[in-house]
Amino acid sequence: MVCGFDILGMAIHEPYDEMELKLLETPEVIIRHRDDFGLPEEPSANVAGVVLLKMIEHLNLKKGFEVTIRKRIKPGSGLGSSAASAAGAAVGANELLGNIFKREELVYFAMFGEELASGVRHADNIAPCIYGGITLVKSSDPVDIIPLSTPDLFVTAVHPQIEVKTSDARQILKTTVLLKDAIAQWGNIAGLIAGIQKNDYGLIGRSLKDVIIEPVRSILIPKFDEIKKKSMELKALGGGISGSGPSVFMLSETEKVSRCIAEMMKDTYDGIGIESMVCISKINPSGITIMD
Repeated sequence: MVCGFDILGMAIHEPYDEMELKLLETPEVIIRHRDDFGLPEEPSANVAGVVLLKMIEHLNLKKGFEVTIRKRIKPGSGLGSSAASAAGAAVGANELLGNIFKREELVYFAMFGEELASGVRHADNIAPCIYGGITLVKSSDPVDIIPLSTPDLFVTAVHPQIEVKTSDARQILKTTVLLKDAIAQWGNIAGLIAGIQKNDYGLIGRSLKDVIIEPVRSILIPKFDEIKKKSMELKALGGGISGSGPSVFMLSETEKVSRCIAEMMKDTYDGIGIESMVCISKINPSGITIMD
C-alpha cells in the first residue's frame, strides 16, 4: 500500500474469487479450476494447494481437501490474486476443521502460498484478506498483525491488461536505500498509519507517497505518472501501485470523485490501445466471507 511496502495492506469488495472446499476421507489435496487462467492443479504447484498441504502436515491429518476455485482476480494483476487463493484456502479449511486456528496462524499457513508465487513469505496481502480492512504487518516471523481503523473511503483501481509477475517486480528493486529516502519513507508510513487511525483524510493524502519502491516499479506500468497526476487533479487523496503492479489504485472521499477517476483511467488506456478493467469499491471491513 504505497509507502507501506510489504507491511500495509487493504481489503476491497471486488474483484474477488470464489472457492468451494470439501473434506476428503484421505489425506490428499485435489484442486479444480473453473476459470480460463490455466493455473496448475497439481497441489504442490498451486498457491491454494501448498497451503492445504502444510495444514495437513502440521495437524498430521488423516483427512484431506478438495477445492474448486473460480478466480475473478486475474493472476499477475497486482490485486492480490495469489493472496486471495492462499488465504481463501486457509480460512475455508479452518472452517471445515471447526475453526481450530487463530487468525495469525491462518496468516502463517497462507504465506506458504505467497512464497510459491513470489519467492518471498510476505503477509501484506494475506493479512487484510483474513482480518479485513487495513492491516499493519509488524512482523512476518513471528506473525504479528495489527488491524487498523477502516476509513470511509472509496477505492478506484485499474488493471491494464498486461502482466507483471511479482517475482520479476521484486528483482528490479534496489538492494540498498539512501538514508534520506529511508527517513522520508518512515515519515510517510507513520503519517499514513496516524491518518488512518485518526480518520484524518488530509494526513492520509499527504502521506500516500513512496520514494523507494514506486520510482522503480512505475517504469513497468504504461501511463502511470499521467494517471496519478490526473487523479490528483480530479481530487483523489492519493494512491499508487497496487501490489507489484500493473494495477494502480486511488483513494477518494466521494463516489462521484471515484467514478470520475475510473472514467479517466479507462479513457487513458483506451487511448493507447490497452484493454483495462476498472473497479470501484469501498474498503472491505471483514475480508473473506464464508457462504453457506
